[in-house]
Amino acid sequence: MTSFLIPAFLLLVLVLVLLLRPFIFPAKSKATSRRQMNAVIHREELDKLESEYKAGIITSADYEISHAEMRQRLFQDTIEEDDQEVAGSANKTAIGLCIFIVLLSSALYFSLGDVARIAQRNSEKPVTQEGVEKMVAEFAIKMEKDPTNLKGWAMLARSYRILGRNEDAAKAYARAGNLIDSDPQLLADYADVLATNANGNFAGKPLQLINQALKLDPDNLMALWLSGTASYTVNNYKAAVQTWEKLAKQIPPDTDEARAIQSSIAEARAKGGLAAAPSPAPTPVISSGKSISGKIELSAELKSKIKPGDIVMVIARKPGERMPVAVLKVPTGEFPMSFTLNDSLAMNPNAPLSQLTEASVEVRISKTGMAKPEVGDLISTAQTIQLGAKDVRLLVNQVRQ
Repeated sequence: MTSFLIPAFLLLVLVLVLLLRPFIFPAKSKATSRRQMNAVIHREELDKLESEYKAGIITSADYEISHAEMRQRLFQDTIEEDDQEVAGSANKTAIGLCIFIVLLSSALYFSLGDVARIAQRNSEKPVTQEGVEKMVAEFAIKMEKDPTNLKGWAMLARSYRILGRNEDAAKAYARAGNLIDSDPQLLADYADVLATNANGNFAGKPLQLINQALKLDPDNLMALWLSGTASYTVNNYKAAVQTWEKLAKQIPPDTDEARAIQSSIAEARAKGGLAAAPSPAPTPVISSGKSISGKIELSAELKSKIKPGDIVMVIARKPGERMPVAVLKVPTGEFPMSFTLNDSLAMNPNAPLSQLTEASVEVRISKTGMAKPEVGDLISTAQTIQLGAKDVRLLVNQVRQ
């Protein structure tokens, strides 16, 4: 707001100075008064009358009468109280113009818009993918001119990562140099990028970066998730379970993230033939038996974007609302994948899915399994489906921008 008000005030002052310049800087010579002007005019008329009398055009009697009338008019037109400058008062004119311009500007400002509204409109303008790409490209050019700015390279790497440009992200992380070596989060992000570029293979540098991150911060969430995923991809299910269980202890229960991790742990136990961990009896959920089931399909052009450890989320909402009613989270598998949404997946036991007559259902495939959608997530179009529907087909065919 300050950035708007200061230029606006300076512009108003400039306009006032230009308009009031004749009054602020008056002429050096004094303006001619009305009495002086009238005296000059009457003198010219008297001279003309005398010339006509001398020329014999008018008689002596007419001359005396006209001369007396002119003297009387001259006396009336040159009295003291009428001795004011023709230009009037410069001060009064300047003050009047200032008041008028300020009032007019204020009226237009409050009637046509204000700073808050202008700022709100600007903030509401959507940021397009092209706009983001342009900003990142400009930032990359700036970094080429300042190669020693390690923080800048790390920021550029994160920007590339968000845009899904993992090869460029890896190059930018490499140019961040030793800045990464002391930051566990950057180490984990760098490892994730390298593993993605290697089609989910964590062998070599990705695993070294993960171990380095955990050495600096044993509780780093991203590093723990990647460490468990690395163990899972090489069929070391016991290590994956141990790592993910440590991660699960740091995640608040009854959240999307906690459910996704527990689902991954359950799958790793099943594949590794490990005994299920004892768990408290679940809270019974009253259910009417209504559910939604079907298949999740993946378009051919997006199959190459699926990586080991990605999480499939099937989200049901009340039509027109943003809060999920039920969420199913499972690791990616072979497509088409079967799914079932029921009351056991309800976000709130007091508001089960079965209370609805219909639900808006969509699929999101995430690399992190976090509740917040991220750029690069694979998504389907939301469909409004009746409760009890079976053989529902959900097609994942879009990339979130």
